[in-house]
Amino acid sequence: MDGQVGTTDGARIGYSACPHDCPSTCALKVEVLSSDRIGRLYGAKDNSYTDGVICAKVARYAERIHHPDRLTQPMRRVGPKGSDQFVPISWDEALDRTAEAFIAAENQHGPEAVWPYYFAGTMGLLMRDGINRLRHAKKYSGMYGSICTVLAWPGIVAGTGFLAGPDPREMAEADVVVIWGTNPVHTQVNVMTHAMKARRERGAKIVVVDVYETPTVKQADMGIVLRPGTDGALACAVMHILFRDGYADWDYLNRHADDPKGLEAHLRTRGPDWASKITGLSVDQIEAFAQLLGHNKKSFLRLGYGFSRQRNGAVNMHAACSIATVLGSWPLKGGGAFHNSGGIYHWNKSLIEGSDAMDPSVRVLDMSRIGEILIGEKEALFGGPPVTAILTQNTNPMMVSADSTKVHKGFSRDDLFVCVHEHFMTETARMADIVLPATIFLEHDDIYQGGGHQHILFGPKQIDPPGECRSNHDVICGLAERVGAKHRGFEMTPREIIDWTLVNSGWPDLTTLERERWIDVQPSFDESHYVDGFKTPDGKFRFHPDWSHALANRFAPGGDISNMPSFPDHMETIEEATEAMPFRLVTAPARNYLNSTFTETDTSKSKEGKPKVFVHPEDANRLGVGQGDKVVLGNDRGEVRIHVDLFEGVQHGVVIVESIWPNDAFEDGKGINFLTGSDPAGPQGGCAYHDNRIWIRPA
Repeated sequence: MDGQVGTTDGARIGYSACPHDCPSTCALKVEVLSSDRIGRLYGAKDNSYTDGVICAKVARYAERIHHPDRLTQPMRRVGPKGSDQFVPISWDEALDRTAEAFIAAENQHGPEAVWPYYFAGTMGLLMRDGINRLRHAKKYSGMYGSICTVLAWPGIVAGTGFLAGPDPREMAEADVVVIWGTNPVHTQVNVMTHAMKARRERGAKIVVVDVYETPTVKQADMGIVLRPGTDGALACAVMHILFRDGYADWDYLNRHADDPKGLEAHLRTRGPDWASKITGLSVDQIEAFAQLLGHNKKSFLRLGYGFSRQRNGAVNMHAACSIATVLGSWPLKGGGAFHNSGGIYHWNKSLIEGSDAMDPSVRVLDMSRIGEILIGEKEALFGGPPVTAILTQNTNPMMVSADSTKVHKGFSRDDLFVCVHEHFMTETARMADIVLPATIFLEHDDIYQGGGHQHILFGPKQIDPPGECRSNHDVICGLAERVGAKHRGFEMTPREIIDWTLVNSGWPDLTTLERERWIDVQPSFDESHYVDGFKTPDGKFRFHPDWSHALANRFAPGGDISNMPSFPDHMETIEEATEAMPFRLVTAPARNYLNSTFTETDTSKSKEGKPKVFVHPEDANRLGVGQGDKVVLGNDRGEVRIHVDLFEGVQHGVVIVESIWPNDAFEDGKGINFLTGSDPAGPQGGCAYHDNRIWIRPA
């Protein structure tokens, strides 16, 4: 199983891992046509989670990696910010100018004036997180990575005490698969692989819970379309029925839960009538869902990242995973609840991130509030110095960050130096002083972990990059030398760092991983299913959670837990519609884009067409608009012009914009994130991209 061998139709077959921000982290087979060219990508059939299936946008990755608009040389801006006026320069000049700007910012305001900013354009542990080694070595401002997970992860940990769960391949062993808060047909195709296997081989039923009729909902045996942010109410009503009708496993509850009698009493007032008014579902729909679970204890709840897009997402996640405990499904193969396996990897990332050089007194800035930070709001800066120099890798905040009005204003500052390391001339790159060309994942070595499964995967370099592209690691090391940052990681190759990290994390070395291509690190059945107890201090599932556990990641002044409920509940912190703003807006993922990745490829653009807003026909009729008409969406944050697509698969008063489209795809250059909020939600921050109230007017 060598990671570099094999041929087909004259092409060498190489092996890698998909680097993108998708929990599937697919194991890949790559057609390598020459030293600098690839053909098609395939899923590795012998990886038991990928099972030979990958999404279409990654299968056609050659279109992206060999795109004629790839950045291939460093550039310096010579016109106004955003003007797209750049001239080529050498790497030495580019790194020298960037280092000089960082040193000038440090001399004027201290090292916290420099902010290395990154996220998940690659999920490779070295190329994504290595920027922190420069941060810690120089005491630059920290970054709280709040943009994706922190509204969901505290909810699962509140109940189980650990970010892990049953083997997701066990979906194929379930009698009922509940896909809740995710649209895997768009975003995690392998979830469907295992769910469909359960249906095909076991006659299992598939239930999908979402806020609109997605392609995944259309494939379900039972599709449940509820109002955004009301998942907790649905979960409570389901548990109410399980208790009411004798489906609750009292033997399991008395041995493995903290306060089942207290939960039962709490839920007596939270039945289907109560939940119907909150969720917009009928009582019959709620009853049918609960009865299906009650008759099928071997139910697998696959809980997705939709929970992390709501202001009450942590509470909703805790409520949903509590169903598995009331049902007593955790001890069964094919039973329980799963969200993410991040807790099983026990990485020692001190060499990758330079955490041994971290100074805890250095301020940590919330990445979701980049707009407030760059326009100088004192509360967002914690009273510290302004950010006057920023380096970005693996992200495109001018397009993907919430409250874009503030973000764009911040990047427009004349006194802000911006260096962007990128594949394409993104909207953020056009605001840069220096633009650096970056390698793509098949052009460097890296290591990956599955969030939606349990594999460690190696992604070796398969081809040479075009032009003068350099990896994130090379750029960080080059800047470190120029700004006087010292750490042994700057003197090591990627392979050396990967090997050290593997061995010092208790895993086989790189030679072994490269030979095997991936390592299955799923814990034992008893540990994964909490047979001998949950990872809480008393070993019991917490219906009555101690939300203060979430404050361990506190980034101040966030972390408000004063209104967190003491039992599973509906938490009324979402942006409810008002008379002035009567619609709820959800900015769900599009099928052919992945955040701002693939928005540059012709196939993805042609398949998506143009930005549109899904509006229920009855709502459209009341607004006096029809199919294809142009409308303006607006709220206190901004306005967006977009065309209507009449769509019955959504509740009245809810509208959907599948995203993320570039800002320049919209008539006035303002994309959907001009409407989304960056205000931090409880218990530990994070912005809620699917939780926005708006008004709609004919254009």
